[in-house]
Amino acid sequence: MASRNGEEKVEVGFNDVNETKTKKDWILLSLRVVAFFATAAATLVMALNKQTKSLIVGTIGSTPITATLSAKFNQTPAFVFFVIANGNASLHNLVMIALDILGPQYDYKGLRLALIAILDMLTMALASAGDGAATFMSELGRNGNSHARWDKICDKFESYCNRGGGALIASFIGFILLLIITVMSIAKLLKPNRINHAPSP
Repeated sequence: MASRNGEEKVEVGFNDVNETKTKKDWILLSLRVVAFFATAAATLVMALNKQTKSLIVGTIGSTPITATLSAKFNQTPAFVFFVIANGNASLHNLVMIALDILGPQYDYKGLRLALIAILDMLTMALASAGDGAATFMSELGRNGNSHARWDKICDKFESYCNRGGGALIASFIGFILLLIITVMSIAKLLKPNRINHAPSP
């Protein structure tokens, strides 16, 4: 009778652990999906960001001289890096989603979890650097720098700056999700589920 009770406790323990593990796996997978869409949106919006406008650059007498100027993301290295960083994060999340679905059958001695945690950290660091660089240049474009005599451009290319700001918001949402995902990945690696078997009386 005691042995049967012990077996029932172990079985209940396994069921509880499996339910908890399944719930956490679904939460992690859902976060990856949302992070993928956020970083992909940031990549596309910034990569397609362009505005062409005719501006008055001078006058001859009373005749204005106009020039057609274009603002593009690839004119600023920080925005190019931003696109690369978020594109990499999108690809990373897409691969990790596939691994979450198909990965367990290809696991080798627990190396899958360690590799995922490392890649999550690297992707988060790269996304953070891209966001920081793009935010600095966006602030400079919106407000300029009177000390360095750098003029602002957002008063002339308002749509371009607004779309860039939208890309930054989406990217920061993706970065926050990547941070949460990284913490969960490390916790999953460092705290494997353990079953405490009931001792036999």
